[in-house]
Parts: sequence; structure tokens; C-alpha cells
Amino acid sequence: MTKIQETTLEINLPSLKENYHHLRSFLNPQTKFMAVVKAYAYGSDSCEIALFLEGLGVDYFAVAYTKEGVRLREAGVKTPIVVLHPLELHFKDLIKYNLQPSIYSYPVLESFLKVAKDQSHYPVHLKFNTGLNRLGFNAEELPELLDKFDRQSHLKIASVFSHLGASEDLKEKHFTLNQIKVFKNIRNEVISKLPYRPLFHMLNTSGILNYSSEAEFDMVRSGIGLYGFGNDPKYNSLFKPIASLKSIISQIHHLKPGESVGYNRGYIVSGTMTTATIPLGHADGISRHYGQGKGFLILHGKKCPIVGNVCMDMLMIDVSGIQCKAGDEVVIFGPENNAADLAMAGSTISYELLTAISQRITRKIVY
Repeated sequence: MTKIQETTLEINLPSLKENYHHLRSFLNPQTKFMAVVKAYAYGSDSCEIALFLEGLGVDYFAVAYTKEGVRLREAGVKTPIVVLHPLELHFKDLIKYNLQPSIYSYPVLESFLKVAKDQSHYPVHLKFNTGLNRLGFNAEELPELLDKFDRQSHLKIASVFSHLGASEDLKEKHFTLNQIKVFKNIRNEVISKLPYRPLFHMLNTSGILNYSSEAEFDMVRSGIGLYGFGNDPKYNSLFKPIASLKSIISQIHHLKPGESVGYNRGYIVSGTMTTATIPLGHADGISRHYGQGKGFLILHGKKCPIVGNVCMDMLMIDVSGIQCKAGDEVVIFGPENNAADLAMAGSTISYELLTAISQRITRKIVY
């Protein structure tokens, strides 16, 4: 493998393929698959990821905002794309680029109807709130909502969906099963009232792993699972993280007792210490939470704690006792140091760590 010369996020497409097929192994062959590629495909490269998954045959993509969908279209993605949180400001672009909005409230519906007045049966996706209390119509609004769709032909309901709030936490199984029950009632009413049948979907990655038998419906949605994480140690081992963040040593310092490291003298050396400066900081997504020994990097197979405070563009690690030099490679997360474990050391989750990785970091696609 080519030696890196700068901080690089390596994106492994064979691992992505394995994760996709593993998730599909939990499902019936006819169940459709929506790949979630919002936030630059969880901090990686949304265009490369989407084009690759399109080749594997995914049925839909999901993004958070219209601009993300436009970016995929401009990269050549032809698969249907759902915009989960469309903003009225971008409705014209949404239609221009053949993107499909999630409609989650009456104000959103009314605004989109005005923009789509010249359309015929434009596909939309109805979002229902079943307990997450974030976005979505309530079940009580369903009769009036269906009546509204029955009286106009601008729009067509392509799917009806909801989102689980605690599918990874089996201690909350009662809560999750109640969400599923509410959604099943919504599903039954939609089927009984509409002259056509939309798709129904509710399961996220943890839902696929824990509730496929209860709520597979017509389609599932996966984000974090595709990128290599199962939200549970027993499932994490079944997936392969697709992203490895690597950097290099810029400079080495040999410090004496009483000397300090970094801003605000964040670390005071008690004995002798050797530190290595790495060109990576909180502007790159490695926040100050990882400083003061909480986070660590891997150098020549050994854990090296971050010392002092993480700077904007640099951080320092303790490399005492390790033979190393400027230019040597260090691993922030990857096979040797799982992103979920590093995130836990910083009191956060893999989602935040992955999606925070700055776009100024070079991406390298591994085929």
C-alpha cells in the first residue's frame, strides 16, 4: 500500500459491499433497500458511495437536505433520492433535479403543493411520528391527510414511513414494539383508503438487526450499518468499518520535567517524555474532548494517548519508548482502533466522530 504523505481518510469499497450484503441477509429477497448517504455518506464521500451502491442495486437513496441530493444527481446518480428534511427555499431545485421530498407536516405539504402545481403525480413520502417526536404527522391526522391526497392529482404517495427512536436498546423493546404497533395501524388505514399501494418502511440499521421479523414491511433504511457499525458490540463484529483515518508525524520533541505541551500548558511533563505532533485538530473533526489523555492514536501498533489540548490543526501524542521519526504513519481510527471505541473515549458516538471529519481532509478510495 502506498505510504501516505498527509492526513487521509481511506474509504474501502469492498468492505461497503460486504456490509450491504450482510444487511440484506437479514431481509426477504423482495424487500427494497434505501441507503442513507446524508452528511457526505457519514463523513466519507457521498458521490463515490452512492455510485458504488447504485451498481449493487439499492432501490433508493436518502439524504437530509436538497443540496445533498443535487450533488448526487450532478455526479450521475440516477436512483430515486428521498430528501428527509426538505426546506421550502429549495423546493424548485428539488423538482428540477427529480428529488422526492419527505412530507412531514401540513405547512410543508401546502408549500410543496404550490411549487408542484404543474406536476402530475409527483412522488412524495409521508413521514409519521410514532414516538421519536422529531418530525412527522401524528396518526390522528391521517384521515384528513388521505382525504387531501384524494382530492388532488399533483402528488402521489410513493411511501409512508416512520423512524424508530431506540431500536438499538433492547431495554426499550416495549417502547419500540409500541412504535411498530402504531405504524401498523397507520399502514392498515392507508391501504384501506388509497386506491393504490405505496411502500411502507420503518426499520433503520438497528431495526434491521433487532426487529426484522416484526417490522420489515416493504423497505428498510440503513446508514451506519453500511459504514461498518451495528450500534452494539455483538453486531459491530459482523460489520467492517469502511473508513480509516490516517496521518503522519510532523515533528518529534524530547521534553524535560516541568515543560508543558500545547495551549494553556494543557499537560505538564513530570518525567522525561517524547511527543509527536500530528497535523490533525478540531478543525478536522477531532474535538478537544479527545485531549488530556482521553483519546489515543496508534503508532507502530501501540496506543499513544493525546496529551494536552487538541489544537485547531494539530494534536500531540505521547510516543515515549517508541522508535519513530517524522513522516511515520499514525492511525486515528481503522482496523487497529475502531471509531466506535475512540468515540466512546471522547464520550460521544461513532456517528458524531465520522460525520465530523472535515472535508479538507483528503479522501482516498480503495477498490
